[in-house]
Amino acid sequence: MLDIGEKEIGAAARVIRSKQLFRYAERKRGQLSECLKFERSLATAMGAEHALVVTSGTAALTCGLAGLGIGPGDEVIIPAYTFMASALAPLSLGVIPVLAEVDDSLTVDPEDVAAKITPRTKAIMPVHMCGFPADMNAIMKLARRHSIPVLEDACQADGGSYRGKRLGAIGNAGAYSFNYYKNMTSGEGGAVVTSDKVCYERALIFHDGGCVFRPHSHELGVPFFAGSNFRMNEILAAILRVQLRRLDGMLARTRARKRALLTALDGHPRLRAIRSNDIEGDCGTTVGLRFRSEAQTRAFIAGLRERGISASTPIDSDRHVYCNWEPVMEKRGSYHPGLDAFKRPENADSCCEYQPDMCPRTLEFLRTTVFLPITLQQTMRQIRRIASSCREMGDALA
Repeated sequence: MLDIGEKEIGAAARVIRSKQLFRYAERKRGQLSECLKFERSLATAMGAEHALVVTSGTAALTCGLAGLGIGPGDEVIIPAYTFMASALAPLSLGVIPVLAEVDDSLTVDPEDVAAKITPRTKAIMPVHMCGFPADMNAIMKLARRHSIPVLEDACQADGGSYRGKRLGAIGNAGAYSFNYYKNMTSGEGGAVVTSDKVCYERALIFHDGGCVFRPHSHELGVPFFAGSNFRMNEILAAILRVQLRRLDGMLARTRARKRALLTALDGHPRLRAIRSNDIEGDCGTTVGLRFRSEAQTRAFIAGLRERGISASTPIDSDRHVYCNWEPVMEKRGSYHPGLDAFKRPENADSCCEYQPDMCPRTLEFLRTTVFLPITLQQTMRQIRRIASSCREMGDALA
């Protein structure tokens, strides 16, 4: 949903002219870094106590899991429809990802999550794919019953909400992405939010191996351990501060376009929108339509493309469909066996196996869904043309 302009250019130029590109550079008394300013604004905007800006959405997921204390011997339940990073993050920490089906909302099915819980389950990771809110009431109820923390993967849903609460700040922790394709962007980047102080401090130490030397080191209650380096730089943080101020306005525009398109399609017997867990909180960046068969799905897409309308089916998005995640399906968890979650002795009793057909309902939902992208650049006239083309194609379906 890239929408970036002179204000972002000015923010980046201001930081470059200051020559203070490192978030922990020495500053005049009372002067805050761009990263810290962004973190405070993000926490406030999302309704969390703490925010930590990092280098990517994958880094945010990894730091979030570290913050929750997840490690070898543990399992994390993730949906079978998500970007592969949702599985790579736990694997990088020696943790086994367990795949659960999605339901007709294309977000994780709480009933299948319940069926996949074992004594090893130490986190549930719902993913708000394409800005579609997952059923957070059902997930949180299930998590509380089993005393399992929830890490929300909101990397495709910056600014979205569920029943009045921002996505990412409902669970014990949440992760956002700010790469080129996200609702707000700095080209690359991510953030963790949480209201759990211990989770935040663990994530903070994990994200910065030099944390012990920073000015805030004396404020931390978590003992220092060997961390890594997922630190954000000041230029990207300055851009994100501008993007955050524009986020709600950008979402208002995509939501208006999505509402207009759905309204124009409402009532057509063959054009059925996918179910939403919260249509008002949906980010509005994708309209999903469900069809009876893959043949209908393909015919509908082909007809729209002939009319110059962009459309796709999620089954063709290789990187988001579990059976295409070669490192996971082939259980190659790392370049070195000692670091490979699948070969670690702590995980020897994990019964998780991966097969291409292990989540058949997910595959069926993906095969029979058509996605229509909503962009900030589309005019309402274009939305009406898309609706007209959709209705024409719907009439032509057998």
